[in-house]
Amino acid sequence: MYKRLSIVMFPFLLLALIGTGVWGYLEHQEKNTILMKAENQYQRAFHDLSFHLDKLHTELGNTLAVNSTSQDAYKKGLINVWRITSQAQNEISQLPLTMLPFSKTEDFLSKISNFAYRAAVRDLSKHPLDEQEIKTMNALYQHSTEIAKDLRDVQTKVLQNNLRWMDVELALASNKENQDNAIIDGFSTMDKKVGEYPEISWSPAVMSMYQRRDISMLSGPEVTAEDVKQKAAKFLGIDASALKVVENGAGTENHSFSVSAPRDGSPDGIQMDFSSKGGQLLWFSAPRDVPEKKLDLRQARDIAAQFLDEHDYKDMTAVSYDEYYNTANLTFAARTNDVINYLEKVAVRVALDNGEVTGLEASDYVFDKKDRQLPAPKLTNEEALKTLSPNFKVTSVDKALIRNDIDEEVLCYQYVGRVNGGVYRVYINADSGAEEKIDHLGADEAAAVSQ
Repeated sequence: MYKRLSIVMFPFLLLALIGTGVWGYLEHQEKNTILMKAENQYQRAFHDLSFHLDKLHTELGNTLAVNSTSQDAYKKGLINVWRITSQAQNEISQLPLTMLPFSKTEDFLSKISNFAYRAAVRDLSKHPLDEQEIKTMNALYQHSTEIAKDLRDVQTKVLQNNLRWMDVELALASNKENQDNAIIDGFSTMDKKVGEYPEISWSPAVMSMYQRRDISMLSGPEVTAEDVKQKAAKFLGIDASALKVVENGAGTENHSFSVSAPRDGSPDGIQMDFSSKGGQLLWFSAPRDVPEKKLDLRQARDIAAQFLDEHDYKDMTAVSYDEYYNTANLTFAARTNDVINYLEKVAVRVALDNGEVTGLEASDYVFDKKDRQLPAPKLTNEEALKTLSPNFKVTSVDKALIRNDIDEEVLCYQYVGRVNGGVYRVYINADSGAEEKIDHLGADEAAAVSQ
């Protein structure tokens, strides 16, 4: 009986064994294919990075070699430096370096990119590079020489010894810091050298990008947890005993207070943050499911505007509209003396079933609000209109204060209009006539703006 059973089962077992072997082989082949593809991508990004850092060094040298009065040549060179540095940053992001100390080099390249971009986009015929900026470019040229050489040395080792980036990823993932790996050692040495470079005098415009908001920027006295509790209770219109206050980062530049309260039908309840200096509300959130839509964006805008007025956000005007899962997200900016101030803005979230305000983001308003004395525009509306495309059909015009691509506060004429079947906001510099910014409006926002 057992003999007959084994004769019957043997072919099935043999087929199962063969099938398992084939499956294992195919899985192994697929795994190898994936690993090979990842390795090829790493190698491509690494060699492209080496090429672009060589190009960066060359382009900086070429830019410094031109006559200082040749502003067009300088602009072209600076644009190329910005483009090459941006490509290098992209290639670094494709390499498995997240657990490797390489932040100093990344930060250095980021500042080169911002320096070149901000210098290139300005009118060099009116504001040429000054002596300090030329010194900065010379320093960047010298440092780029060393960075390119160090990376070429790593590249040589990779090619000579057929090194794999997958081994780097495995070594970093396993935290084997002492493991001998020429790629890891090369990048670590490079980053250490960059960290030891003498301090470079970056322009204020570049450094402004790296300035963080902190409580030292705010005015007003320091508040206590009890002060915050009373402010939150007044804002929400509830009894203070229902609120819980937690102090965050005492003694640091991020000192704040978090407020929470239970809420029926919401596991997250109500959450709020206040600054410790001045006790100003930074944001509040009372999320819930919104099962249906009964209100449109125009109605939500009116509800949000009334809410802001009741909570002492005066003279605000809606500038942006969005709808998501039966919830309206609206941005309001302060309006002072017929100027829309996009720097002082708040975002309000409104449930479209019953018009309840379920969120407020006021950080921009808190940190950017200050007295500004805006000079009269040098251009009239009629003069600024001439810089627009003749095909642009203007439907409204306002004055607006915005922050442009290089973080400068600029007074503009804001034109809303239609061109090529779409609705756009175009911001024209009220002094120079330069086109500072263009925003395309979505269908819902365009409809709300036209009302």
